[in-house]
Amino acid sequence: MAATTGQAALLVLLLVTLGGAAKAQPPRGTCGAQLSQLAPCARYSVPPMPGQALPAPGPECCSALGSVSRDCACGAIDIINSLPAKCGLPRVSCQ
Repeated sequence: MAATTGQAALLVLLLVTLGGAAKAQPPRGTCGAQLSQLAPCARYSVPPMPGQALPAPGPECCSALGSVSRDCACGAIDIINSLPAKCGLPRVSCQ
């Protein structure tokens, strides 16, 4: 699955939001299990310090991201996009 850096960041954010799903051992093949494998992508999804370039993801991150199904990734992005409204906050727009 090809994904943008923004999608990877959103997936890692969901992973963090779930309270450390990387430490849990959900049943293999579930969306939670797929997302829990994204830990190697965490450092590539945090904005760099001013003046520094965002590093290119390493092979472990790319492999993990490639194993996340489209349905799982889209579901995670939909959940993340719905969180501000559920918290009474304005929707985040990056455009």
